[in-house]
Amino acid sequence: MDDLRDRLIVALDVPTLKEAETLVRALDGEAGFFKIGYQLVFAGGLEFARELKQSGKKVFLDMKLLDIDNTIARGVENITAMGVDMLTLHAYPKAMRAAVEAARGSKLCLLGVTVLTSMDDGDLADAGYANRADELVLARAADARAAGMGGVVASAREAEAVRAVIGPDMALVTPGIRPAGSDAGDQKRVMTPASAIAAGASHLVVGRPIVAAADPVSAARAILDDIASAV
Repeated sequence: MDDLRDRLIVALDVPTLKEAETLVRALDGEAGFFKIGYQLVFAGGLEFARELKQSGKKVFLDMKLLDIDNTIARGVENITAMGVDMLTLHAYPKAMRAAVEAARGSKLCLLGVTVLTSMDDGDLADAGYANRADELVLARAADARAAGMGGVVASAREAEAVRAVIGPDMALVTPGIRPAGSDAGDQKRVMTPASAIAAGASHLVVGRPIVAAADPVSAARAILDDIASAV
């Protein structure tokens, strides 16, 4: 079960450190890998990330970086020094190459974000893209592999096709995971935990189905059981 727990990343998408700390304590023994994104970062989440690492937890820092090469490189160097396990940046070739060079020799797994799971073809058209979502995901996955990234972030709906592009060794992290019968919320390209693992996902990012559950521990256990059924 320890390996299975490493495949579940609980998104600490909560407004305060107190709530995040409460969740981590409650999930002790059920989950040991946690995502810290914008909401918590701006409430003291970076220091909390360091504390999680010191306590033996794994940390996925979801910053979705995108900037000029020098800024990306200097930022990644500092993030590498924090000792976190995963870091996201948008899957633009120049940005990814700068990040890979800056992280060289470290254990930081750099993840290229392909297309957000809250977006569909219509949203991409509104943003000026001619590609369908699945086309853009595969193109950016190929760019991430060429740049030497550790993995990609993509919807589980594209996981099987992405896995064929990136091969067996890169991480494939899938947000937008929803247990059967749960509300999709603002996510548009979703999949159940078992289906995502079966499609080739290496890690599942789960937020609201655990964080907003009346019993987060039971919710996490149910998702781990679903993962186990697909492994």
